Amino acid sequence: MKKILLVLFLMPLIIYSQNINGILSSSYYTFQRFDNLNNSETFVRSYQTMSLNFNKDNLSLRTRLNFESNIGNTLISDPRLRFYNLYFEARNLFKVATLKIGRQSLFNSVAGGVYDGVNLQVKYSNFSLVGYYGGNVPAYQKLKFTDDLSNDYILGGKLETTLLQNFRFAISYVDKNFKPVDYETIRLSENLDPITILILQKSNQYKFLSAEASYELERKWNVNTRFDYDLNFSKASKFEINGRLQATDNFGIDLYYNYREPRIRYNSIFSVFNYGNTQEMEAGLDYKINKTYTLIGKFANVVYEDENSQRITVGVNSSFGSLTYRKNLGYAGELDAISIYAAKSFAEGTITPSLGLSYTSYKLSEDSPLNSITSVLAGVNLRPFTQFSFDVQGQYFNNKIYKNDFRLLLKINYWFNTNF
Repeated sequence: MKKILLVLFLMPLIIYSQNINGILSSSYYTFQRFDNLNNSETFVRSYQTMSLNFNKDNLSLRTRLNFESNIGNTLISDPRLRFYNLYFEARNLFKVATLKIGRQSLFNSVAGGVYDGVNLQVKYSNFSLVGYYGGNVPAYQKLKFTDDLSNDYILGGKLETTLLQNFRFAISYVDKNFKPVDYETIRLSENLDPITILILQKSNQYKFLSAEASYELERKWNVNTRFDYDLNFSKASKFEINGRLQATDNFGIDLYYNYREPRIRYNSIFSVFNYGNTQEMEAGLDYKINKTYTLIGKFANVVYEDENSQRITVGVNSSFGSLTYRKNLGYAGELDAISIYAAKSFAEGTITPSLGLSYTSYKLSEDSPLNSITSVLAGVNLRPFTQFSFDVQGQYFNNKIYKNDFRLLLKINYWFNTNF
């Protein structure tokens, strides 16, 4: 029935559209699930993904959905149809505005994700103002609008300007409130008998103000800063600043600092715990040997309430892959990891093989036992025609929990673009 309704919904759009474009992807992924140490089952997971755009003049209907199921052994809640996007878009309204209505994505460092609602953006001269409001999306991106918009919503906006040359300033606000979900659980009575108790949850809201500033002098240096203020707890939540100096054509310097408080939902049980902030500082150098190879090196220090930890990264980046070594020291655990990845296209992009190897040894503290992880991936991308591509990738993983775990991914893509 759902398929019939979908066809009836799409047919008028096809007739009146000037352009239809999108991509269809069919993927299959195999993995093992262990019931116990001696018994496992192999599963084949199927993903059918579609991105579809209907366009007419300055109007569009955009959608992206995914249908997933298991072949053979059915999992709980299978099959699942996930709607990531389904919205109408009207551009260049009164030559300044863009309006989106429906299920759409939100890109925000505080509370990103998907919501059902309205988004209005107005651009004029060097100013941009965007506002949005809508309901939170249910689990597994079901195509269902929240039944309690007053308690299950996201609301926000952002004002941005590039009025000063090379500068960008922005201030934003976001208020995301999750509808508390009550549930029943088993507890012991005064007589130590098991009884069912209804747990009533309280508000668990995010409410933040943010400010951003950046400066960029092309091919010389740039600086970006961001500050988040938690209105519920009345305290600074996060401050970060990063910058890059292009000292010469081949030599660059990167600097990064952040101060971060744990992001905890207001009035949740986690807010009663004693927690501290962290500060992270990182400096990096890169040197371009020639058009193909660039050397990189980074050192970071993370400061906790009474401890600290260090991170060292060195490697080589190239146009066809990278070689990286990373070492962690201190409170966050000790780790040595080396990884290599390479991919290169041949025959004008018709075939692109890829290979990745990594080996990691780690322990959670100085006195903990040493563990290791080995992973290997090998694959190939084939694109014999402009509209089609085929991907095959094998993955191997081995550590003390997943011994000799092998997985396989198959994917077929089809792109289309038709003008009427």
